[in-house]
Amino acid sequence: MSDELRELALELRRHLAWQEADGSRSILAERGAQKPSAPVGKAPPPIAAPKAQPPEPAVARPPPGSAVEVIARRPLDEIRRELGDCQRCKLCKGRSTLVFGTGNPRAELVFVGEGPGEEEDKQGVPFVGKAGQLLTKMIEAMKFTRDDVYICNVVKCRPPNNRNPEPDEIEACEPFLKAQLASIQPKVIVALGKFAAQTLLRDQTAITRLRGQWRQYQGIPLMPTFHPAYLLRQPDEKRLAWLDLQEVMKRFGRTPDSKKGQQ
Repeated sequence: MSDELRELALELRRHLAWQEADGSRSILAERGAQKPSAPVGKAPPPIAAPKAQPPEPAVARPPPGSAVEVIARRPLDEIRRELGDCQRCKLCKGRSTLVFGTGNPRAELVFVGEGPGEEEDKQGVPFVGKAGQLLTKMIEAMKFTRDDVYICNVVKCRPPNNRNPEPDEIEACEPFLKAQLASIQPKVIVALGKFAAQTLLRDQTAITRLRGQWRQYQGIPLMPTFHPAYLLRQPDEKRLAWLDLQEVMKRFGRTPDSKKGQQ
C-alpha cells in the first residue's frame, strides 16, 4: 500500500473515532435519516381516552309562569337613605312626613297596608290612628307584639283626604316596598286590604275573593285579609279577618283564643 493510501486510511479511522466519542451526531443523522419505526409485530400503545367529566349540577329555576324576581338584600336603613326626601310622585306635595315602616328588622311576620292616614302623616309611623289601634289588637290576639313584627305600607306618603293611591304613585313606591321585604325576609306576609294584596300578587281579584287563601310572594307565604280601616266600617267582617289570622297563627304553631281576635 502506498504511503498516500495509508495516510487516507489513518485519517478515516481518526474521523470515525471522533464521531463515537462525541455521541452528538451520527452518519445517519447527517444524511437526514428518520427515527426508526416501531418493531415489527408490536402494535403502538393505545391512546388513553379522556376521563369522563361529571355532569354539571342542575340549576334551580323558578317554575314556568312564575314571577320570582331576584332582589338584592340590603339593610333597611340603607333603603331608607335611598328613599331620602322622596319626590318621585305627586304625593310628596301634600305630605307632612314620609312614613317608611316600623318594627323588627328581622321579623318573621310582616303586615303590609295601603298608605299613611292623617295620624301616620303627623307621626311618621304606620298604623297609629284608629285603624292602627285595631291592628295592634289583632297582632296581640295573634300572640305577637308590635315590636315582634314589621309594619309598612305600599305607598309611603299620605294620599290627599285619604283617597286611594293611584297607579303611578304605587309604581313609584313599589321598588322600596319590595326592597323592604327582601331585607326582612319574613316567614309570612299579611296583606291588609286590596291595594296591598293586588300590588304584591299582581292580581286584580277583589279582596273579598282573595282573602283567606294562601298565596305566594317571592316564595313567601302571603295571607290576604281585610284592612283594619274597612273592619271599622264593617265590624261584622271581623269574624272573617280573624279566621284569616288564625291560619297565620297555625304557621307559627300558635293556638288562637276562640273569640279574642273578634273584639
